[in-house]
Amino acid sequence: MADAKKPYDPAFREPEDRLEAYADFVAIVRQLRRDCPWDREQTHDSVKHLLIEEAYEVVSAIEEKDWEELKRELGDLLLHVVFHSIMAEQAGRFTLKDVIETETEKLIRRHPHVFGEVEVGSVQEVLSNWEQIKLKEKAASRKQQVLALEGVPRHLPALLRAYRIQEKAAGVGFDFPEREQAWQKVAEELEEFRHLVAAGAAPEALEEELGDVLFALVNYARLLGLNPENALQQTNNKFIRRFRHIEVRLAEQGRTPAEADLEEMDRYWEEAKALDQRDSHS
Repeated sequence: MADAKKPYDPAFREPEDRLEAYADFVAIVRQLRRDCPWDREQTHDSVKHLLIEEAYEVVSAIEEKDWEELKRELGDLLLHVVFHSIMAEQAGRFTLKDVIETETEKLIRRHPHVFGEVEVGSVQEVLSNWEQIKLKEKAASRKQQVLALEGVPRHLPALLRAYRIQEKAAGVGFDFPEREQAWQKVAEELEEFRHLVAAGAAPEALEEELGDVLFALVNYARLLGLNPENALQQTNNKFIRRFRHIEVRLAEQGRTPAEADLEEMDRYWEEAKALDQRDSHS
C-alpha cells in the first residue's frame, strides 16, 4: 500500500469555536464523572446497553427524517463515546485522544484511493479494498491469519447480520458473478422449502430451510443495492400504521378487531392503503 500523500486537507479542519465546543463538552463529562454520584459509579458494563439503545434511537430519527431529534440523539451517542473513553482513561487503559488518533490513522490506511496512490473504478472496489486492508491489519497485529467473517458482531439482528456476513464474504471475492445467479438461488431455496412443507417435515428442518430462503433473499437484495434490514423495517412500520387505522375505524364504532370479521378489517386495510398512496403522491 502506498504511503499517504498527506493526512488530510487542512481546509476541512473545524473552526476554533467548534473545537471549543468540543473541549467544553468533554470537560463537562469529566466533571460529571467526578461530581455526580450516578456517573461516578458507572462502569463499561453497566452502561453498555444504553449505548445500543442510543444507536437505535439515532436510526429511528433518521428513518423519521426528524432532523432536530437526530441532532439530540447524535449528542446522546457522542456522550457515550466520550464517557467510555473517560472511564478507560481513569483506569489507565487509553484516552479519548487515543481513540480519535487510532480512528484517524485507520481511516487514512483504509482509504488509499484518497490519501495514497491507489486508483479505484467503483464503489465495490472501495469496499473490497477496505476488507482486504482490514484483514491484513488484524493479521499483522495478531501475527496469525484472521478469518474474514469474525468481525461481524453475533448480537446483530439476524437480517442485518446476514447482510454484513455476505458483504464481508464478497469483499474477499466470494460472491455470485451475476445478480441473476443469486435470484436462481432464491428460487431454488424457496422450492426446497415448499417441498419440505408439502412433505410434512419436522419443524427443525423447516426452520433450517426457511433460514436458507431468507439468507438467499438477503444476498439478492444486497446485489440490488438494497439493505434488507431497512426494507423490512419499512414494511413493519407500514403494517403497524395500517393496522392502527383498522383499530381507529373500529373504535369509532365502539368495537375492537376481535369483534370484527376479516372482511370488514380488509375493507379498512384497503382504506389505509389508499391513504398511504395518496400521501406518497402529495
